[in-house]
Amino acid sequence: MTDNDAVLINSDLPLPLFVKGKVRDTYDLGKQLLIVATDRLSAFDVVLPCGIPDKGRVLNQISAYWFDQTKKLVPNHVIELVDTPKILAKYLPANKRFAYPTYLAGRSMIVKKVKRLPVECVVRGYLAGSAWAEYQKSGTAFGIPLPKNMLESQELPAPLFTPTTKADSGHDMPMTVEEMGALIGIELANNIKEKSLAIYNFARKQAITKGIIIADTKFEFGLEGDKLIVIDEMLTPDSSRFWDAKSYKPGQSQPSYDKQPVRDWLTNSGWNKEPPAPMLPPEVIESTTRIYLTAFERLTGKKLS
Repeated sequence: MTDNDAVLINSDLPLPLFVKGKVRDTYDLGKQLLIVATDRLSAFDVVLPCGIPDKGRVLNQISAYWFDQTKKLVPNHVIELVDTPKILAKYLPANKRFAYPTYLAGRSMIVKKVKRLPVECVVRGYLAGSAWAEYQKSGTAFGIPLPKNMLESQELPAPLFTPTTKADSGHDMPMTVEEMGALIGIELANNIKEKSLAIYNFARKQAITKGIIIADTKFEFGLEGDKLIVIDEMLTPDSSRFWDAKSYKPGQSQPSYDKQPVRDWLTNSGWNKEPPAPMLPPEVIESTTRIYLTAFERLTGKKLS
């Protein structure tokens, strides 16, 4: 990719690759990591063959916004955003210096290198997605009994913490807090549950003042020594369902400010949700870019830089 490409699929920096995720490229700087949010798009745990212009910048800058907003609740991994050559140069080893690619601006950050915990920490405030599908069959959401006669997209009596495994490939699998405790220790599992709910409740109250409902979201955590910190991304269109508060109406699927339109198109296409994923049509790509930009502007009150 060149600096002028509209969509960044791979960053391809001359640095040791720490991990290549579904949508992020992470590089090893020694004591720190450099995370680059690309424009790749993942749906149903499969990376699509096309990117979404500006998506990486939206993910990076919304995450930065929420990391800053919630740092008093829970520490996070952010050290510094990489917006200029001078900032990047501070962290590059002497034998790894290279010309600053302008695509890094707005889509990358220097973060702490910590031990990642192998769980996805999902919080649900509304009955949607897989929770709604399960409820229709059994009256439960991830095994948790819910009141009778609830509607699709209805607000839950209280937010639910429904963790899953963190799979390097394939699908994440639901787990109970007790199973999570068996994996990482019950004290740590309960701490993560408490922190996940605290962040979600803080964010949903702030977002509703911007006219956005955060229906559900997921977090990842790591350990810096024995200190629990939030890592990866936070409250982005990729990790959350955002609904417009004005048009919200229980009893139906909601228009969203996230990648749900992509999921809907893929479902209607007849794709079996196994690799390879089909190419999105241009109009879906364009509308998804607009949705990502709108989510950023409404939540942060800023234009994308």
